[in-house]
Amino acid sequence: MNASEILEMIADEVRTCKRCELHHSRKNAVPGEGPADSKMIFIGEGPGFYENEQGRPFVGPAGKFLDELLEQAGVKRNEVFIANVVKCRPPGNRDPQIEELSACGEFLDRQIEAINPRIVVTLGRFSMAKYLPNAKISRIHGQPQWVDDRLIVPMYHPAAALHQPALRSTVKEDFSYLPKWVLEAEKRKTFNKNLPTQGDNESQDVDPTQLSLF
Repeated sequence: MNASEILEMIADEVRTCKRCELHHSRKNAVPGEGPADSKMIFIGEGPGFYENEQGRPFVGPAGKFLDELLEQAGVKRNEVFIANVVKCRPPGNRDPQIEELSACGEFLDRQIEAINPRIVVTLGRFSMAKYLPNAKISRIHGQPQWVDDRLIVPMYHPAAALHQPALRSTVKEDFSYLPKWVLEAEKRKTFNKNLPTQGDNESQDVDPTQLSLF
């Protein structure tokens, strides 16, 4: 089974999922969307009103701002995979609860495994906590870190800038570095591919952290 088939299978499971209480109030589950060979995945918090109506991620006001941010960075939306930590809308757009995050976690993990992206952009504190559980978004936004050989890029959620206009310029600046991070991830990938085999004397002189721009 190839990655596209795996993603479609997961999407089918998500649409009929009853693992947590969120299925009672959903109109449409939102599995996520994007190419199976994407180098970059964006992970938000959960579907809102418009996403629940359409069954697609980031199609409301925050989604329009995300489209603007991607365009500014020279990234096409149809080239990246977009998902959320929970696949059904929390009532009243409240924060997802621990049991809901746990119930949806397997779906997201399987999507990430199938896509195997080089870059994971977390949008907001709940998706950031998946990789950087003790961090504060206000302190580390826009500061990429390598986690399990993936470049994790913590970002403010686009909705935060809509609710707090003072953050808008900060979010735009953070996103403007996306092309640089893509190059960083590709550099790391090429470096790892060309590493000497274990036991080669040259391997003792190479420190992959020296290639990091951050």
